[in-house]
Amino acid sequence: MFYLSRIEHTLRLPPHLLSLRLEDAVRGELEKLFLDKVIANLGLCISVHAIQSIKDGFILPNDGHPTFRVEFTLIMFRPFVGEIIVAKLKESTANGLRLSLEFFNDIYVPVHLLPVPSHSVPDPGKRDRVVWIWKFPDSDEELVIDGIDEIKFQVHSVNFPPIPIAQPEDSKPFAPMVVTGSIDFDGLGPVSWWVDAEDKDEEPEDP
Repeated sequence: MFYLSRIEHTLRLPPHLLSLRLEDAVRGELEKLFLDKVIANLGLCISVHAIQSIKDGFILPNDGHPTFRVEFTLIMFRPFVGEIIVAKLKESTANGLRLSLEFFNDIYVPVHLLPVPSHSVPDPGKRDRVVWIWKFPDSDEELVIDGIDEIKFQVHSVNFPPIPIAQPEDSKPFAPMVVTGSIDFDGLGPVSWWVDAEDKDEEPEDP
């Protein structure tokens, strides 16, 4: 889920930062540039881990800003296909579920990757929202995805959509990285589903 990525970047440093220790000034500017940003095919930047080198400081004519070539490592978030992750339910719609890890919210479980058979009912407390229900196989029991429990999902795909040139004013916010998850397998879905199932299996039989 998390890994280190080594980056080389040409950094233009504002002159007012030159009173600071050079590494501190550079780190602060790198954090402004990269923290909470998605880098295509690398993932979401969580932190500047370390600065390996700061080289070739020079000032362009009529500029006044010193420029450096910086080599550094970032802590990146990019889950791999098949990884099991635990998240919270952010919203539930007719299209499926949207999950959140607090620092990353673009995780989607589409209808075809929900447990089979599942169906939805309108959420009485939220307009345009639904509640998804899984009918447990060979039983009349129905299990609800209500957002109270943590949800365990398996990563189905990780995509980096191309940046749109223009977006309509009423369009949804652009997501530069989208994780698609599945809960259509034993042990996935709300954690309490399987805890409750284990508890029932362990109940002693009447003598």
